Amino acid sequence: MKVLVLCTGNSCRSQMAEGILKSLHPDWIVFSAGTDPASSVHPLAVEAMQEIGIDISDHKPKMVDQFINESFDFVLTVCDSARESCPVFTGQVRERRHHDFFDPAAAIGNRDEKLEVFRRVRDEIYSWLNQIFAQ
Repeated sequence: MKVLVLCTGNSCRSQMAEGILKSLHPDWIVFSAGTDPASSVHPLAVEAMQEIGIDISDHKPKMVDQFINESFDFVLTVCDSARESCPVFTGQVRERRHHDFFDPAAAIGNRDEKLEVFRRVRDEIYSWLNQIFAQ
């Protein structure tokens, strides 16, 4: 199975989804990318994932354009912005799925309050992926 997960900045939601899918399905080929990638993965995304035993600390945001010639079994968009600006893939895409998750990078409050938002979004993404790929 080959999967691409897209969001805007590729710093939170799509990175968490990539980490979750790789953890659940280590034999799958999973990438994440953004339509306007950030310079780095958000540190609270890394922390929230470490809490559930998934290390994304070595992940780097990538531009979606580098994948447009590839074929995928699934292209998953995790924000409305990425779905609206998603490029046309010249490779074959068997199935597309979309869910608009809140961007935890936009959370307000102190560090603990922001981390709680990252945890909530992480858990929502985990649940959504389990629904899509339920055996």
